[in-house]
Order: sequence, then structure tokens, then C-alpha cells
Amino acid sequence: MSHLPLLPASATRRQFLTAAAGSAAIAARPEAASPVPAYAAALMPKVRTNLLLVYTHPDPKIQGWPYQGYDYETRKAQTTARLRAACPDVEFSVATAQTAAEAQALLEAHPAVDGFLVYLYGIPSDAPDVFAYSGRPAVLVDDLYGGTGRFLGLYPRALAKGMPVTGVSSTRFEDVVEAVKAFEAIKKLRSSTLVDVTERDVARSVELFRQSLGLRVRPVSAAELNAAYEKADRQEARRWASQWISQADRVVEPSPEEIVRSGAMYVAMRELMARHQAQAIAVDCLHLFYGGKLGAYPCLGFFQLNDDGLVGACEADLDSAATMLLMSYLVGRPGYISDPVIDTSKNQVIYAHCVAPSKVHGPAGPRNPYHIRDHSEDRKGAAIRSLMPLGEMTTTLRLVPSRRCVVLHQARAVDNIDEDRACRTKLAAEVRDARKLMEDWDFGWHRVTVYGDHRLAVIHLTRLLGFKLVEEG
Repeated sequence: MSHLPLLPASATRRQFLTAAAGSAAIAARPEAASPVPAYAAALMPKVRTNLLLVYTHPDPKIQGWPYQGYDYETRKAQTTARLRAACPDVEFSVATAQTAAEAQALLEAHPAVDGFLVYLYGIPSDAPDVFAYSGRPAVLVDDLYGGTGRFLGLYPRALAKGMPVTGVSSTRFEDVVEAVKAFEAIKKLRSSTLVDVTERDVARSVELFRQSLGLRVRPVSAAELNAAYEKADRQEARRWASQWISQADRVVEPSPEEIVRSGAMYVAMRELMARHQAQAIAVDCLHLFYGGKLGAYPCLGFFQLNDDGLVGACEADLDSAATMLLMSYLVGRPGYISDPVIDTSKNQVIYAHCVAPSKVHGPAGPRNPYHIRDHSEDRKGAAIRSLMPLGEMTTTLRLVPSRRCVVLHQARAVDNIDEDRACRTKLAAEVRDARKLMEDWDFGWHRVTVYGDHRLAVIHLTRLLGFKLVEEG
């Protein structure tokens, strides 16, 4: 590999670009401009979710809610058509159950579906109970002024018994669609692979994630990643370095040569993901880099993967990597891992890390400004300071399979803090009660932050997984 001249931190962007690749290479971008790059789309799970859509109600000749003689058939046809239009990746098998016996027959006849979407259209009917207590994932939907009496008595009891059920009681059709999307996210996760680059023994974690989430974790040695790094096309690495530099508002410490090394690491990680048909990669970056077992930090590569709709996760944190992957399937937005810092004087939490996306609203969304910095702890390599949008709600969570729970809090983004200590990206967000958040803290340091108010979507997801929701703060 030819060496690039080292430039001072005060160098202009033009100087960086010229040193990194030259104007011709800048024009030849590695990917054509598109919301989801072709390489990322090719790795996405090609699966359809299979649900049994069940309408429960009494014989229309019987008195009850909504009323005697109600036209259930027309209403069912309308609802089914709307669901199929709104959820094109879901295969709905449609059935009706008026009694518990009919519901039990349906349950036994559909052992392979991914779950049940149960509309409570009228009462009296004991059919919904069979699905709620089956131990299989189910969404119960109260058709207001129809199944309400049964729904309100059934749903809380099923939750109390630990059943994997969630409920919708709303006149807004999109709320039902949101619950169905939780089924889709879970199905995609169970069809996904996570590459874990580490020298640690992760056999127990591999089995835990397989059993609890259906996620395949593929351990890969540092030697395998380094071999891919050594073979990485340096011309392609230069093109990526040029793209990152040209899009950055500032390049502070790293030299063009250092950023090219980051480009080579990104090319290597993509090669590993393609080899294993993986949608996510986690690297034990600090342990390996500090130990001289990693050719370059993967931070800029993670940044690009997360912007493109895939997952690059720091420190081989499998809980956070799985959280990022699941949320990308659920809401189509990247998450980023952080080491949260709590400032009670300002009622804020600061999400600090050396990697964060620049497309927080998803691959098709706008790009926010970012700086290329060195990695904070050791002042080496290349990392990202992302200046993320302010005034928006964020949802921060962590999936904890070992304790079968999801921990969650929310905060509104208020500042991008410029502080030389600790990690480069520091998004400050205002929480409901910073002291309570501090006193509630559990489940490790890392959290994953996603832009948007996704609390209800996470609740649906958590309950269909059969996990417990822990709301901190």
C-alpha cells in the first residue's frame, strides 16, 4: 500500500480530499445514491410472516354487542382487505371462531403460523380466551363497542399470567398495523445472522440468543477479520475515505492515511458479512485494538453500515447488537450504542460514544452533520462525532435475553455537547426524572438510542417475545 502524506489537523477539506484520493476518485463513489444500497438490500432476510387472522363474535342472531343482526361478514371483508394492503409482507389466513371449541380447532390446525391476530368483533363469545392462553404469540384487538367487555376482562389477566400477548384498543387502524409489524420484526430477527468478532468464549451466548430470540450468532476470530483486512481492495478503501471526508463538516485529528485504513476495515467487514450472509456485525474493538490484534478501528465502517440499514455494533456487545437489529426491522431506523452519562442538574442524560449514524431517520432520510475525530480513549484511529437533530423524541432501550426483559426510557434531544473528555459523540437529552433514572439504573452500562417515539412499538415487541418490560426513570 502506498503511503499518503500526513496533514495537520487544521488542513482544509480540499487538502484531505486531494491527499486521500484525488478528484477523479471522489467522483467515483462506491455506491450510487439510493435510499438502501444494493449490497445492504441483498443481505436483508427474504421472509414473509404467516399469521392466522381470527374474527371472534357470536351468532348474529344472538343479542349482544354490537347488536343483534350485525353484519359481521361485510366488516370482516373490509378489515381483511385493509390489513393485506397495509402489511404486504404478511400472509394472512382468515378464519372465524364463535366458540371456544371452534377456536381450539383452529389453534390445533395451525401449528406453524408465526402468531395470531385476533379481532374481538362481538360478545358474548369465549373464543378469544383460547388464543390468549395458548402460550403462543397473539395480538388481541378490541373492535370498540363490539368485543370490549371480553377484551377488558381477558387481556389484563393473560398479561398477569405471563402470556406472550399484546393488545390494541383504538379507533386508529394504524395502531393495529404497528402491532402486526412487531410480528414481522421478530420473524426477520429469527432469519438473521450476527457475526461476532472476538477472541472470547461466546458458546453460552450463542446458545442463549438462539433459544431466546432465534438469532444466529457466528463467532469469528480476529485473525479471520484481519485476513480480510489485508486482502481488502485499497483503491475501494480510498474511495470510501474520500466519500466520508467529502461529506464530513470537519476532519480534526485523523490523517487521510488513517481514514483509508478505516475504509479497508469497512471493506473487510462487508466481505465477512457477505460470506456469512449476515445482517449485523459486532467487533470486540477495544480489547482487540488495545491488544494489537486489529489493523484499524471499525468505527467508520460501523457508521456506514448503520446509515445503510445494516448493523455495526461496538465492543462485541451482543445484547445491543440484537437490539439495534430488531429496532431496524421494527421501525426502519438505526440505533446507536452509548455509554450514558447522567446530569441531574440539567435533568439530562448524555448518550456518549465514538460511533453514531448520520441518518437517524433511516437510509432514505436526510444526513445530519458529522465530524471525523480520533478515538477518544487512546487518541488513535478514526471515529465519528455525529451532530444529531435536536428537539425530537428519542427511545432508548436494551434487549437483555439473559433476564428475558427489555429495559426502556425516553428523552427529548436538546444538545450536541462539545467536550474533549470521553467519547466523541455526546447527544444530550432531557428526561422525565434524571435522578430516578440514575437510581433505577441496572442491566449494564450500554443502551441503544433510536430517534422517534417508539414506546408502544417496543411494548408490542416485548410482549410478543414473552419478555418483561422494565421502564427506567
